[in-house]
Amino acid sequence: MSTALDTLDRMTAALTACTQGQLAQSDMIRQWRSSAAGLPLPDKFGEVLGNLLDRIEASALFSEESCSFSQKDLLASLQLWADKARAKLTA
Repeated sequence: MSTALDTLDRMTAALTACTQGQLAQSDMIRQWRSSAAGLPLPDKFGEVLGNLLDRIEASALFSEESCSFSQKDLLASLQLWADKARAKLTA
């Protein structure tokens, strides 16, 4: 289980680096997609994460916040996903 939590820690560190402009969004998304696949979580977590990451990729097409895609909100949703995943892994 600690390996899964370590993986989740690396994912959240990448998210933090991305939100601070220290990691490219595409690199963060790539890391999240590959890392999440190895987490022992219910299938629904994967579906939700896939949808979030797809929306973040689509939001990159816009140079600024739009009414349809708020990168800030989407990245906050990733943090919420990580928090819920941590709760599930430690339960």
